[in-house]
Amino acid sequence: MKKQQLISGVVLAGLVALGFYAQYRYPINWHEVQTQFKSARWRDFATGLACIYLVYGFRSARWAMLLKHHKSIPPLSLLGTQVIGFTALALVGRAADPVRPYLISRKTGLSLSSQFAVYVVERLFDAGSMAVIFSIGMLGFSQAEVLRAAGHSGIVTFLGLHSPHLAVLFARFGGLLLTVLGTFFLIAIRHGGPAIAGFSARILSPFSRTLSLSVSEKIRSFHSGLDAVRTFGEFSVIGTLSILMWVLITLAYLITCRAFADSPELSGVTFSQCILLMIVSAVGGLIQLPVVGWFTQAGLIAISISSLFGASREASMACAASLLLVTYIGVIPLGLIWAQFENISLRRVTSDSELTQAAMK
Repeated sequence: MKKQQLISGVVLAGLVALGFYAQYRYPINWHEVQTQFKSARWRDFATGLACIYLVYGFRSARWAMLLKHHKSIPPLSLLGTQVIGFTALALVGRAADPVRPYLISRKTGLSLSSQFAVYVVERLFDAGSMAVIFSIGMLGFSQAEVLRAAGHSGIVTFLGLHSPHLAVLFARFGGLLLTVLGTFFLIAIRHGGPAIAGFSARILSPFSRTLSLSVSEKIRSFHSGLDAVRTFGEFSVIGTLSILMWVLITLAYLITCRAFADSPELSGVTFSQCILLMIVSAVGGLIQLPVVGWFTQAGLIAISISSLFGASREASMACAASLLLVTYIGVIPLGLIWAQFENISLRRVTSDSELTQAAMK
């Protein structure tokens, strides 16, 4: 934790210096940013936040369903663990990733390793749902717009030099293709996990016995987690919950952007544009440091809004801050209150979950 605090301090100092430099090179009228906030429709912010809060209910129901073959629990019984877990994530950063599995393990009495396996399965459903929504959203862009929007991808750039049509197909449906391939991989692990684990151990053992044992154990743990989805009907229900959840998140982005009525570029944002913005936000969220990550993510989102939508720097900054508050930081007050009612120390459970996860490796 101390090491992470030191890193956060160094990063914060760098961000402050970068902020002063950016203000010097690309000055922002902060009074205009304030004006954008004042003229925005705050009821839309509340609606977007309500969508995000509803997502935590969907997450609770999905996790409960993933546990049904091990322990039957009410769909909303894990709502508190979801809210508290995401509050820890917003405050502490990626170090708090194990908090949700840890809290659910304590609450249900199930092993922590099984909950980490469920967590991996949950993230895979999230990735697949996002890929489906992204592919649908990309249909709203022309070939030129797709190539420009996906220009940061080295693969798309390379394909674009040789075959623009192939590059567009990959940009639009690459995520969906990976999801399909991932689904086949999951099916293979689900039906032949122990055999695949043994095969991997034999292949890797000559190079590193430690690595072979680690990979083998992770595959077996993964197989245990996939035991939560035993029928096509269960897969369909969990997949539907996941897609509906990400539709709600997309709506939260859309409603929040459109709240800025004084900015035509933002008030007319489309579903497809929001999809691209969500991808950028996801990339910005890969490296989350305590509090400091808020500023890096807001800056990245503001730059993306300006370049993707053509909005002014001031409107982009106001919109980025609002999106961060609605979709990410807005859970903190509820999570802190809930943690108090359940006598949970976020700092302690984060530390305990980290230590427990490290001991499992």
